Amino acid sequence: QVQLLESGGGLVQAGDSLQLSCQASGRTFPNYAMGWFRQAPGKEREFVSAVSWSGNTTYYGDSVKGRFTISGDHTRNTVSLQMNSLKPEDTAVYYCAGRFSDVGGWDAWGQGTQVTVSS
Repeated sequence: QVQLLESGGGLVQAGDSLQLSCQASGRTFPNYAMGWFRQAPGKEREFVSAVSWSGNTTYYGDSVKGRFTISGDHTRNTVSLQMNSLKPEDTAVYYCAGRFSDVGGWDAWGQGTQVTVSS
């Protein structure tokens, strides 16, 4: 079983930057892909970004392309999300997710970390 723990959320102003991190523990070896989703109040959970288990391929949702950068260190089972040029519409609870494949459903979820962007 895999456990995911997010950190780095907070309150920032529009235009600021923030970095989220996620640490996976448990049975993640050898091919564990990780990513980020977010959910704003009254909205469905939205895909933000993901990195393949090899770290060679990254994916982004349209709303964050060009502003967010994901990076993964699979030797340490960590993934980070650098968020730049934040907008009020980025306000949401951000969830770390993991899976034992680069395709298919996500097997594990973190508790979430709140990101609030004020205008």
